Amino acid sequence: MTPRATRPVENVTADAPRQTPASGEIAATAPLLAAARGLFSERGYAEVTTDEIAELADVSTEELRKAFPDGKEELFRAVVVRVSGETARQVRTAARQGRGPWEALVQGIAAFLDASATPEVRRILLLDGPAVLGGDVWRAIDGDYALGLLESTLQAAIDAGQLPRQPVRAAAYVVLGALEEAATTVASAEDPAAARAELGTALDRLLAGLRAPIA
Repeated sequence: MTPRATRPVENVTADAPRQTPASGEIAATAPLLAAARGLFSERGYAEVTTDEIAELADVSTEELRKAFPDGKEELFRAVVVRVSGETARQVRTAARQGRGPWEALVQGIAAFLDASATPEVRRILLLDGPAVLGGDVWRAIDGDYALGLLESTLQAAIDAGQLPRQPVRAAAYVVLGALEEAATTVASAEDPAAARAELGTALDRLLAGLRAPIA
């Protein structure tokens, strides 16, 4: 689970169906994505040009335009899909190590906070993602998915007797809001590792509060 564990961006932002790309476009896509990913992570979206991406990928600018007709933003969306998908898989892998739904929730949240301190997730997903794609698009990409995942996990914890009965959707909103703020704070901190440790402790206390008996 990411606080924004991602559904494919293309399904949300595409205005019209794209034609199946030609073989040459497909061949150009992989090196372009790899080059763009590295540059966006290192310098940020605003400081990178398509000419630089094409040069690093050893692809002509014409091939770039054929593969990504909408230019840099379309290429950025494709990078977001890839990075967020990988992050979501890492989080799910960590969550599966938990013994029961409560531990799965705790370990999944910890794994995402760990990821939020890494350069790619910090810059591409948490800082530039919402700024470039826009808040409405960003929420449409993954907000519903993250909320639904939290709801189902919290409900499973209740059903397993690991959490007192309580309004599940309200609890999910509280956890999601706190996790989003924590991840963004880690991403923008001068010392991400220190911020991750502090915010991880704060989130652990918040989660512990959900387990307290309800009067």
